[in-house]
Amino acid sequence: MRLTRCWAALAAAIILNLLVFFYVSWLQHQPRNSRARGPRRTSAIGPRVTVLIREFEAFDNAVPELVDSFLQQDPAQPVVVAADTLPYPPLALPRIPNVRLALLQPALDRPAAASRPETYVATEFVALVPDGARAESPGHLERMVEALRGSSARLVAAPVATANPARCLALNVSLREWTARYDPAPSAPRCDALDGDAVLLMRSRDLFNLSVPLARPLATSLFLQTALRGWAVQLLDLTFAAARQPPLATAHARWKAEREGRSRGAALLRSLGIRLVSWEGGRLEWFGCSKESARCFGTVAGDTPAYLYEGRWTPPCCLRALRETARYVVGVLEAAGVRYWLEGGSLLGAARHGDIIPWDYDVDLGIYLEDVGNCEQLRGAEAGSVVDERGFVWEKAVEGDFFRVQYNENNHLHVDLWPFYPRNGVMTKDTWLDHRQDVEFPEHFLQPLVPLPFAGFMAQAPNNYRRFLELKFGPGVIENPEYPNPALLSLTGG
Repeated sequence: MRLTRCWAALAAAIILNLLVFFYVSWLQHQPRNSRARGPRRTSAIGPRVTVLIREFEAFDNAVPELVDSFLQQDPAQPVVVAADTLPYPPLALPRIPNVRLALLQPALDRPAAASRPETYVATEFVALVPDGARAESPGHLERMVEALRGSSARLVAAPVATANPARCLALNVSLREWTARYDPAPSAPRCDALDGDAVLLMRSRDLFNLSVPLARPLATSLFLQTALRGWAVQLLDLTFAAARQPPLATAHARWKAEREGRSRGAALLRSLGIRLVSWEGGRLEWFGCSKESARCFGTVAGDTPAYLYEGRWTPPCCLRALRETARYVVGVLEAAGVRYWLEGGSLLGAARHGDIIPWDYDVDLGIYLEDVGNCEQLRGAEAGSVVDERGFVWEKAVEGDFFRVQYNENNHLHVDLWPFYPRNGVMTKDTWLDHRQDVEFPEHFLQPLVPLPFAGFMAQAPNNYRRFLELKFGPGVIENPEYPNPALLSLTGG
């Protein structure tokens, strides 16, 4: 059948109408600003940035709005929503190839790669976007990429216009001392960490080379790791909009999110080996052992605690408990008229810096054997373990004829009390352990005893304590610190 001119004209009109319809439909899906400016700038970098959404609450969030706002800027924008387990209620995410849900908790029916976040990111850069943000102004990701390329910082950040916009902080992380300290940033907008809501952009290889790249709380985890590596973050002069329907709008939702956030934060800090956080303003928060829990380390072998092999010193919570126990025990001895003095490493710590040695794990006091009967707790300990009204445990040590005062029945941080007695002007005792400092000494070092600052209080110490220490440890011991058993592990690494 021959095609008449009429049929040809009708077909051309239908095709033209379809083209107009598809063009108008495409325009309606573009942001107004991008229509006015012509071609979108996002197309210049498109696949070089993945938007990664990790920090949100499954029970109340604005993640669908957040995802949609970026797709409105660029329908091809790669977006990854990362969660430990399948969010419930389910997230209403568009079912398109460039929007993916990454479940990070391993499952029996999924390959190992499915639980690794880097599996889902194929771009050079990652933008970590918090729930409650919204992309309204085009070009923000491009500007952040250019800022990162032109900066020596390893991260750049753009505040989100919420009630808690980001601000700069200084952050010092000491793994050796198990601590993190936050202070006002001296050189904003370049800083170590941020407090508040911000979109963070960094290179994908940097993010996924971190030990725990997406642990929550994300900002806490991320900045602890980047500050430890000396990576700075630069706070940029551009802002992302807040969600039109912000998450956690009710008091109950905020309470629940804060409660779960505190729980996650404490678990994170413990898992990363942070036992003490000094927040901006000086508030201290502890994440280690207490009277209700076991101490942070197990049985010590060869006078060398396990944490020394890890390049760490005594956890600060343990030092705090030792200081508290030592102060209490000294108070009890003084009230009972028991003559005591700082012994061994405890005296060495007092002479060196007025405190417990940073890697020590107990406190040693010498006492006069003849004074033991003056103290009710020591008399009780002769017959068996005694728990006093403060919860401290007084007992005879199983290792020999000396006393031990434990912080608590659960927490076995302790003060050892070594009974000495004079014999022909020399102080001796009945139990000797294989310690280099465990030797007899002239009684004149104790006549008189002298006060010495130790662990936050004044304790009694031998007179001429330098000579006393050099008798026990050797010349120059105060000026030359060393681990307790250098044959196993030396402070100098030799």
